[in-house]
Amino acid sequence: MPFEILRNDILTMKVDAIVNSTSSEPFIFGGLDAKIHQQAGPELIQDRRMYGTLKLSEPIITKGYNLLSKYVIHVVGPIYKNGKFNEKQQLKSTYQHVLELAQNKNLESIAFPLISSGVYRYPRKEALEVALEVIKQFSLTSDMMIYLVVYDDASYEVSKPFINKTETDQTLSMNYFAERAMAVKVLRKKPRSIDELIEEIDFTFQEMLFKFIDQKGLNDVDVYKKANVDRKLFSKIKSNRFYQPSKSTALAFSIALELNLDETLDLLKKAGYTLSDAIPLDIIVAYHIEKAIYDIYEINMVLFDKGEHSIGSMN
Repeated sequence: MPFEILRNDILTMKVDAIVNSTSSEPFIFGGLDAKIHQQAGPELIQDRRMYGTLKLSEPIITKGYNLLSKYVIHVVGPIYKNGKFNEKQQLKSTYQHVLELAQNKNLESIAFPLISSGVYRYPRKEALEVALEVIKQFSLTSDMMIYLVVYDDASYEVSKPFINKTETDQTLSMNYFAERAMAVKVLRKKPRSIDELIEEIDFTFQEMLFKFIDQKGLNDVDVYKKANVDRKLFSKIKSNRFYQPSKSTALAFSIALELNLDETLDLLKKAGYTLSDAIPLDIIVAYHIEKAIYDIYEINMVLFDKGEHSIGSMN
């Protein structure tokens, strides 16, 4: 299941469903709820009224009408008081029940706002952590494309302190970028024997990928899910010996396979790429590989923070 965090207007998302964090009562609430109804047209509120009062965390689905999305999933998130009234579990249930409904409706893509982080006052950082926790767990059993869409500056900013930086050397500061740019030797390959080079001389990206999968004792499903890569894309790679992936996809598989820098360079080379000390994306991914941090969600949060595109997904 691919997953992306985007800074975007959820109304512009061409997905099967967008999620509307709304009031329990059948009237237009305000904020995003009002914008969704305004763009969808009057039929949307008529459909919404058919369901009456909604219970906390129990979603309903309606048509999208004039929206770009086919459907709207309406759900009531928890009101944040002080964190001592089971708000976290309520928010988790909200995301879980929405995803379950989407799965039962055979939806292939869905876009979430940061539920309850507006007028319901759920702290944005904690709200983001809850969303990611549920989405990562859901990914184990689903291939649905999931977007988490942040729009306002406050929601965007929560990505910056999201990763717990308990050690100074885990901070991606400008000093690190400067130091990394000087450390060309870190990206050099380790010496390889003639036999090793000859053995791999004709390997394509696809063949090298599946060689690593076998060496690591992994199965296909675990790999493409951990790489945040769509199942259909993985099937294309598997069926075409000469498939040419994007660099984003190649890097995502390196993370999923927990390759070291040398192995990553080998895999990238088979697709015609390398790692550069002049490209922020490469520096960020290499940094995490050096630290043996192979959580693609964590890496994509840093890429998002630095204004870079995420790796994996549908690329």
